Amino acid sequence: MTTSKILIVGGGFGGLFTALDLAGAGDVTLISDEDHFLFAPMLYEYLSGEVEAWHIAPQYKELLDEDVNLVQTKVADINLERRSITFDSALEALSYDVLVLTVGGVTNFAGVAGAAQYSLPFRKIAHADALRQRMVEALDAVAPDLPPQDVRSALTFAIVGAGASGAELSTKMADLLRDAFERRTLPGEPRILLLEMGDKVVPGMGEEIRAFVESALQESRVELHTLTRVMRVTENSVTVEHNGAQTEIKTAGVVWTGGVLMNPLIQNLRAEKTERGLLRVNPMLQLADHDNVFALGDIAFFPDATPTLAGTAQLALQQAHLAARNIKSLLAGEPLHTKHFEELGEAVSLGTERAAVLTAGKVFGGPLARQARFAMYTSRLPTWHHRLRVGASWFFEGTAPRPLLPLGIQR
Repeated sequence: MTTSKILIVGGGFGGLFTALDLAGAGDVTLISDEDHFLFAPMLYEYLSGEVEAWHIAPQYKELLDEDVNLVQTKVADINLERRSITFDSALEALSYDVLVLTVGGVTNFAGVAGAAQYSLPFRKIAHADALRQRMVEALDAVAPDLPPQDVRSALTFAIVGAGASGAELSTKMADLLRDAFERRTLPGEPRILLLEMGDKVVPGMGEEIRAFVESALQESRVELHTLTRVMRVTENSVTVEHNGAQTEIKTAGVVWTGGVLMNPLIQNLRAEKTERGLLRVNPMLQLADHDNVFALGDIAFFPDATPTLAGTAQLALQQAHLAARNIKSLLAGEPLHTKHFEELGEAVSLGTERAAVLTAGKVFGGPLARQARFAMYTSRLPTWHHRLRVGASWFFEGTAPRPLLPLGIQR
């Protein structure tokens, strides 16, 4: 009997957990341009040193069953009619019987002048490393006898986009930099700007959790600027517009968390899409004209889910289990399944000492919520043995942040 070829494009939550569930169900291959998975919701804790890279970015070879193949390369094109995938590298094209698309989005710089060239994205381990390096270099460059107002100007960072990512990142950066000021006895304080084009922070979340976020921004002394549009980014400044007036602000760095753009692979795919470019899938996660192709996560429009789940890791995680179950049913000639996806609980990191957690319809915050966030995310890490190793590390070794020490004495 011929073994069915199952290709999974994308190694995030959707791709990895689909692959783990499908191990042994066919000739399964996971295709990713990275050699590691990333537990993206804790990238902020990696920036602050509360977690280590191996905690949230384990190598695929440590996670995947021996029944799952790994191809590490970038996909060039997907041909749904020919059922084949080609690559940017010299690898030969791969054919498939079943295809799973879960590639996620890319940073949307919204055509702002200089944004793609000069601002820092925040989606990968390398991005967090680059941002931490930028903060340390900015601190190291400050002369000890500089007046407080000049120190503040030299250590001004702007975060574009006040969704959950912007709120988490800005409070984390503010706490890290204030701690560095105390350790280095610098005069004045750092300045963190959170720039939002809309009229409120975390627009995709409810009012109750928003209140905790707004309180944390105030405690961390993050400057929130709503109804503010970014017009231009340069190597050392950002220009914003508010109420028709433009202001150029000197910065040590601009971090871009404002919006996601559809992955070019999906943009070029000949398949039915929504006005926003999302792939239309049926309740079983299949493309309308290709029942052997499943799509999930950021790239797919799935209406039967709680609205706050859109674009979240937990939606991709839940969809992965349904996709794997339906692929097994499809190959066995059995009826496929549907599911309504509910909120499993939301956890937002708010600085190095606090968090806000939404569970069972109730929100709580503070240091206890920070510990609850670690516990919640331990349970969502891939594979039981990785959860065990990471959980033990967090329990026995702690999760204290790593200070922004001078480059010469980094540890």
